[in-house]
Amino acid sequence: MKIMSFTQKVVLGLVLTFGFGFAAQANTEGVAWDKAPDKINDQAALQNGAKVFVNYCLNCHSAAFNRFNRLQDIGLTADQIKDNLLVTNAKIGDTMKAAIDPQQAKAWFGVNPPDLTVIARSRAGAGGTGADYLYTYMRGFYPDETKPTGWNNHVFPNVAMPHVLWEMQSSMTPAQYDQTIGDLVNYLQWMSEPAQTARKNMGKYVLIFLAGLIFLTWKLNSAYWKDVK
Repeated sequence: MKIMSFTQKVVLGLVLTFGFGFAAQANTEGVAWDKAPDKINDQAALQNGAKVFVNYCLNCHSAAFNRFNRLQDIGLTADQIKDNLLVTNAKIGDTMKAAIDPQQAKAWFGVNPPDLTVIARSRAGAGGTGADYLYTYMRGFYPDETKPTGWNNHVFPNVAMPHVLWEMQSSMTPAQYDQTIGDLVNYLQWMSEPAQTARKNMGKYVLIFLAGLIFLTWKLNSAYWKDVK
């Protein structure tokens, strides 16, 4: 019997808790997902995405399976993290926990905002990758006076989440806002598996090694049997 890893359990829990509802509504509405920019190896984009995440998302959403000091993997120094990205009295070795009280969050939104550590991995579906879904969702808010928050979303109708980036959006051009959301989504994608780039690179080396091994094995086999009639 195969035992799921801790990360797999977290992803499965998020999918079961939130994913089915999100995906069902998105698919029934027939909203096409836009392609998210791929900047998973762009440290400047990841750093900007981390800044947006801490300043806007971490107020309500946790990323409790990721620590602040892991941001050093995207080129930030310990001092930069301490001076610019630590919230409240958090320390650099602490996990990223939401500033909001869970009971208050449930009272305001009707549900506790989900943890976002692996949100980009749990949103993949027929419409595209998890990054594609998040990129389309974050750009899909529109004013709706019939909703308690004053906002609705084309991708997730009747979502409880307000448009927390509306002030940023109003101060930017559409291209600038799309770039900022792209940076945020790329950070969320990176955060879901910080070692993914190293894993993919290792996979390339393994394939090259296996190709070389197959060639040498073939040559050795040919040399061994060449005199056999």
